[in-house]
Parts: sequence; C-alpha cells; structure tokens
Amino acid sequence: MSPNTTGTTDLNTDHSGYTYLAYLHFTIAAAVALLLCLIGLVGNIIVLWYLSFKIQKNTFTIYGINLAVAYFIFLLFSVCVLILNINTLNSTYPNFQGKHELYLFLEIFYDCAFYSGMFILTAISLEGCIAVKFPVWHKCDRPKTLSVIICVICWSIGCMESLSENLVCTADAFMTQTSGCTAIQLMTFTLAIIVCLPIMVTSCLILLIHVKRKFSPQVSTDLYTFIITAVIVFIVSVLLFNFLWFLIYFHVIPTDVQIVALFFVTVYGTVLNCTIIPYLYVMAEIKWKAKSHRPEKESNTDISTCKIDSELNA
Repeated sequence: MSPNTTGTTDLNTDHSGYTYLAYLHFTIAAAVALLLCLIGLVGNIIVLWYLSFKIQKNTFTIYGINLAVAYFIFLLFSVCVLILNINTLNSTYPNFQGKHELYLFLEIFYDCAFYSGMFILTAISLEGCIAVKFPVWHKCDRPKTLSVIICVICWSIGCMESLSENLVCTADAFMTQTSGCTAIQLMTFTLAIIVCLPIMVTSCLILLIHVKRKFSPQVSTDLYTFIITAVIVFIVSVLLFNFLWFLIYFHVIPTDVQIVALFFVTVYGTVLNCTIIPYLYVMAEIKWKAKSHRPEKESNTDISTCKIDSELNA
C-alpha cells in the first residue's frame, strides 16, 4: 500500500518514461483524491463526536470509534502523502533534503491506520456474526471489556505490520525482491486475503441470512445491514487492489506508468472506503437506537432470560 515502496513518489526523477499529459493526469487525480480526503476527514470528525457524546456506548460503538479513529489517521496522512506527490510531479526540485525520511514517517502511520482499520472491520463483522448465532451468550455472558481488548490487539498487529513493511521492505528491497521483503509481502497477503477476507465473507453470508429471516418492523437489522454493506465496500474498494499490489511485487503486472495509475486507483478506493463507511455506521446506529427503545416489560424479559440461562449453565 505504501506509495514510496513502489516508486511512485519518485515520478519526477526520470522524465523520459512519462509524457507531460501523463503528469497532468496524475496531478489532477491527486488533487481530486486530496479533496475526497478532506471530505472524509470532516465526516470522521462528525462520526467521532456523535459516537463519543451522543449515544450510549455498546459493543459495536467501541468498534465504531476505533474504526473512525483509524480512518481519520489514514486520511490525514493520505493528505500529506498526496501533497508531497503533487510537489514531486510539478516541482522543479522534487528531491528535497529529508524527503525519504519524511515519506518513511508518513507511510508508517499511513499503513498502520490502514491495516488497523482492516482488522477492526474484520472484528466488527465477526462480532455481528457471533451476536446473531449466539445471542444469549452475547447479551449475557460476553465480557464487557472484550471490545476494548480486541481493538488494542488490532492496533498492535496493524502497527507491527506497518513497521515491518516500511523498515524491511524498502523501495530497493521491493524492486530487488529480497528474502525479507518477500516474507513481508507474503505475510501481508496472508493476513488480508487468506485470513481477513474469508472471515468477512463468511460473517456477511451469515448476517445476510439472518437479516432475510428476521426482517420485520419489530426487529432492528440496520446495524447488521451496515456490517454487510461496509464489508462489501471494503472488499471491492480495497482488498482487490491489495491483491493487485501483490501481483506487482512478483512482476505479473509491469511496473511502469500502469503502476502509478494503479496507485491512484488504490488511493481512490481506500479514500472512498474511509469516507463512506463512517457515515453508513452513524445512519445504522441512529436507526438501531430508534428501534431499541423497548418497553420496560420487554427489557425485564431479556434480564430474566439471562438469569435463567445462567442458572441452567450452572
């Protein structure tokens, strides 16, 4: 995912490979992506404010706050990377002193937020699946701090993956395909495509079946519908391009102008994902909150169910 790894941040170092029209197209693409990032930043600030102060905290709210934070950080550092890319494309002196260190700093946070968001979204989809398959356990016996613990784990894994990718798989290591860089690329591919993707797809199928069966005015399925929609948006806009980056590493796709175009397509996908999903989440939370105000008698029934279940298990 990091632009410097694939050499896209050094576009201006060799003008022989690109035409003026190509530079113009890339600059326009970067400017539009920058505008989308700014819109996404505003949206995620609104989401964080709403989830933090306007609704009561629950299992999915904790995930939502962490997902919004991850997306905010990702968009913030995407803005910085895009500004530097525009400078690289149009400046007379694109290779300023400290450029490499600056890109490395930005990309560590950029990738950390992206990977952490991916793991948190996977956790949300899995949590929704558990909620519909084991509703009594999820309502009564699920540890209260489990969401916080899982989010900490997701952030930790995301940070470690980002550090290893940017410190081990540098631009030179990426182009020469060193053993360390190959191992990092295989690890990234495994976590995204072989681990997260099947969990998301399986959870979505289970939730989709649940939504179809339980769809009625008395049962709120908005939060589950959001999870399904968010996962589909993420897979289409992000994971498919992750797979293409993996193919680029093994030179299945040529690393020429096409890779720069693919970089901007990937930026558009991830930016749109980070902009759209938080809005969908707030809409789902608002509808879920409106439908969750049940009579006290019904609430007491849920409490009695938990007590009966606990006595049976004992």
